[in-house]
Amino acid sequence: MKKIAIIILLLLLGIQNIGFSQSLEESLEIAAENNPELKAYFNDYLAALEQVPQVGTLPDPELSIGFFIQPMERFMGNQQADIQLMQMFPWFGMLKTQKDEASKMALAQYEVFQDAKNRLFFQVKNNWYEMYRLEEDIRITEENLEILKQYERLALIRFQSAGTGGGSSSSGMSGNATMSSGNSTSSTSSTGGMGGSMNSGSTSKNSAKSNSSMNSSASMGEGKSGMSDVLRVRIEIKELENTLALLRDSRVPLVAEFNQLLNRNIDERVSPVDSLTDTALPLERLAILDSITQNNPMLKMLDAEEQAYEAQKKMARLEGRPMLGAGVNYIPFSPRIEDGMPMGGNDMVMPMVRLTIPIYRKKYNALQKEAELRQLAVQQRRENTVNQLSTQWSSAMRDLDDANRRTRLHREQTDLAKQTLNLLMTSYATDGRDFEEVLRVQQQLLDYQLKLIAAIVDQHITIAVLENLAAIELN
Repeated sequence: MKKIAIIILLLLLGIQNIGFSQSLEESLEIAAENNPELKAYFNDYLAALEQVPQVGTLPDPELSIGFFIQPMERFMGNQQADIQLMQMFPWFGMLKTQKDEASKMALAQYEVFQDAKNRLFFQVKNNWYEMYRLEEDIRITEENLEILKQYERLALIRFQSAGTGGGSSSSGMSGNATMSSGNSTSSTSSTGGMGGSMNSGSTSKNSAKSNSSMNSSASMGEGKSGMSDVLRVRIEIKELENTLALLRDSRVPLVAEFNQLLNRNIDERVSPVDSLTDTALPLERLAILDSITQNNPMLKMLDAEEQAYEAQKKMARLEGRPMLGAGVNYIPFSPRIEDGMPMGGNDMVMPMVRLTIPIYRKKYNALQKEAELRQLAVQQRRENTVNQLSTQWSSAMRDLDDANRRTRLHREQTDLAKQTLNLLMTSYATDGRDFEEVLRVQQQLLDYQLKLIAAIVDQHITIAVLENLAAIELN
């Protein structure tokens, strides 16, 4: 029994190379070794195995001893006691059938353990992928936050340069206005063409004022536009900083849940894999469905239960057969004194045979009928389980197709958004326009990057679902 337990434990720990990082493989091994629920299912299986030797042995022999307070006088002497030893034997094949029924029930319990192990491994993988998604979301958000801060510095530089350019233009225009005024005064003091000189000076002065006003308005417009760009990007930065804080806070429950599955401290550090790439099914879809119907532990459990109830039907028939008993009766005698002469005194040994007569057939018929109905219930339950597993397989295939489509879509959208952003940045660097459009496209790029990571993670999670259903490794 101990050897069987050791073999099962080695099978449990013998996890194949499934393409994950070593740290995830170690996590699966730790979960298999430490998870208390899984260990409870394994102990249930070991307890079910202990039922086999219990039902596969003969009933205990019966020994009865009777002593006479006063010896009973018999012809053969004075009887001192009566000792009987009897061993009952069930009908032929009963013990083998009972062992077979107990073995099938233990096998059903083992499949329950296997199902619990598969569910645990799926939970570990699913939580691991969710942590990877979170870390990638944090990384992408941090990168976009740095890009927005660069935009902020760029917008601030343009705003400051617009203000400096407006000041120099105003000084230049003021100098021109002073020169025009000086020319007008000189013309007024001269003796020739006073009227014409005054008209010329007045025209020059009005023209200078008009140019100065136009330049000042343009400078003020550029300054207002530059400041609004700075404020817009700061709004986006604040929003992204809040999102980043929420993502970092989300680490705590995910890590706690992961460590709980491994039965270790909830605050123990966990490092997800470096990167996940697109993945595809190595098997045909219908082949996976066939694997589910053949390898799913719950179906195997129901098959084992059906075989156990078949053995119970046979047991019910055999219990309606007589039981045989074989034994011996030993009667010790002491010599009886008669007319001064000892008489008899020889002990008696008598072989015995016992036979039960099962004449009350109602209970045996009921036992057989009970086993038949339970077997029928298991068959119907198995049919329903196959239908449910087929539905789950179909849903998983749909989810995988959707994840594949979203992966292609968001990868193309990411490339297009980067090209658009490069064009807009070139335009903004040239004439300072479309900054709001730059921010909008940058936000789209962030959204596409996050959706791409989510789609890739969904691919792996869906394949993990199929692995759980089929009880095989697909990656």
